[in-house]
Amino acid sequence: MENKVKLKIDGVEVQVEKGKTILDAARSQNIHIPTLCHHEDLCVAGNCRVCVVEQVGTRNLVASCATPAADGMEIRTNSLKVRNARKHIIELLLSEHNADCTKCYKNGNCELQALASELKNTEHMFLDLVERKTFTVDMYSPSIIKDDSRCIRCQRCVRTCEELQHVSALGVAHKGDRMKISTFFDHPMFEVVCTNCGQCVNRCPTGALIERNYIDEVWDAIYDEDKFVVVQTAPATRVALGEALDLPPGEIVTGKMVAALRRMGFNAVLDTDWSADLTIMEEGTELLTRLKKALVDKDPNVALPMTTSCSPGWIKFIEHTFPEMLPNVSTCKSPQQMFGAIAKTYYANKMGVDPAKMVVVSIMPCTAKKFEADRPEMRSSGFKDVDLVLTTRELGIMIRQAGLDFNSLPDEDYDSVLGQSSGAAVIFGATGGVMEAALRTAYEIVTGREVPFEGLNITPVRGMEGVREASIEIRDTLPDWKFLEGVELRTVVAHGLTNAKQVMQWVKEGKKSYHFIEIMACPGGCLGGGGQPIPTNAEIRAKRAEAIYREDAGKAIRKSHENPEIIAIYKEFLGEPLSHKSHELLHTHYVERNRY
Repeated sequence: MENKVKLKIDGVEVQVEKGKTILDAARSQNIHIPTLCHHEDLCVAGNCRVCVVEQVGTRNLVASCATPAADGMEIRTNSLKVRNARKHIIELLLSEHNADCTKCYKNGNCELQALASELKNTEHMFLDLVERKTFTVDMYSPSIIKDDSRCIRCQRCVRTCEELQHVSALGVAHKGDRMKISTFFDHPMFEVVCTNCGQCVNRCPTGALIERNYIDEVWDAIYDEDKFVVVQTAPATRVALGEALDLPPGEIVTGKMVAALRRMGFNAVLDTDWSADLTIMEEGTELLTRLKKALVDKDPNVALPMTTSCSPGWIKFIEHTFPEMLPNVSTCKSPQQMFGAIAKTYYANKMGVDPAKMVVVSIMPCTAKKFEADRPEMRSSGFKDVDLVLTTRELGIMIRQAGLDFNSLPDEDYDSVLGQSSGAAVIFGATGGVMEAALRTAYEIVTGREVPFEGLNITPVRGMEGVREASIEIRDTLPDWKFLEGVELRTVVAHGLTNAKQVMQWVKEGKKSYHFIEIMACPGGCLGGGGQPIPTNAEIRAKRAEAIYREDAGKAIRKSHENPEIIAIYKEFLGEPLSHKSHELLHTHYVERNRY
């Protein structure tokens, strides 16, 4: 009991663990205290003061998010003093806020709007200062729009960029009424170290940071009878889209999503999971080839450990932060980009479609995918491989625009050729998933046996810890792979760029030795991506992860190399992994970028 404290909140006796805040104590009893700057993923800030409460016996109101609960406290959350303070704080925020809500992208999902509606402020006590200030709207980035007129300076985005991602593309500039959230020398986000991960967007309570949306461009393509519009859906979208359509977190909506896309008018509804299987074939073979060069050929120039390249936020991060380690990055394109290159070559030929008239649309959990699709390196098909990228949130909006009753739609299957996938591909959506999928295939190629884990579930690489190490000892190899006999394959998984930086620093300084590294830019991997439905927190990410592993477990095929459509494309078109044709279409290079 010495680890517990007792206090009263609105006359209700509450007992919580030591170290918990007044806000935590109130929430444990379902007592509502409004917040704006507070977020469960971030450190305590106490910037906005919306969460102030009255502590009996003290003169000033206290911020409940930043004040530890203590024995004997008596807290009032709804006194006249508290209600007036909150009312004035919200009025002050609105006086400097572009409140043209009906034209705002976050209309209906804005925390400031919700608070204003909750408090029902009918008197305007303060002057409207919006017209007296000069605001800028940064629209240069293909991924993120920053609108200062809608910023309430809660600094959630700054803390996200510094704490979760260790990027610090955003910071606080100036003081007093001139204070603003800015970039290095106020450059556009496109020109600074921003990785386009969108984690700031996921935590912004207003419309100050939003994804750059391409909804109208996609509708225009669908309506153009001269275009053949192909859509691909990423693994993590199927376990999060339901949240944008009023379903609880963790619902698997794969079949309904396919049905919705078909009814919206796409000519072909295909799956990024298919190209995730393709990625495993290429990336797994690349890893084994590098190991052979290092262990057999004794090539001093081979770059080990090899890191995955599926996360575009991670790729831009390493380009800025560890450019000297770019040779360690797999040359494989991400599944999104592999899909685009194959769609406009192999698939276009099979379907008899002119690739010049094909529009490839991606549904992704990620804002950085928008930047990735615009990279000049991603045109190996002779065209822009992926034309337009939508987030999971944007797809939710389009489904509503189409007037579809999502929950009543039947479950439908993807179209063929680029639509069949394995369970290994599904788990790409969770942190550790790419590693697990690669090991399922690589181990079997080398030994002729399945990985020695019950039900193919490589549990050591699963979980939400920031950094997870695992190793597999290779025994009884097939003759071609004798050089790996007895090798302990050392791997590490990291998610969130702060953890990625730590792992890469270990490798750079020689403190740790690995063969294979998986890094995902976002917390939880793609299921916590910057384009996923808002809100996000650890509990929601955990439910999405559970759904991803359920989808994997329910698949008839659970290893990438057993996917019949993958076997077919190598037989008919690519030849073998790492062939000349594969290198031409499925592999790329990355570039060194300045830090400032």
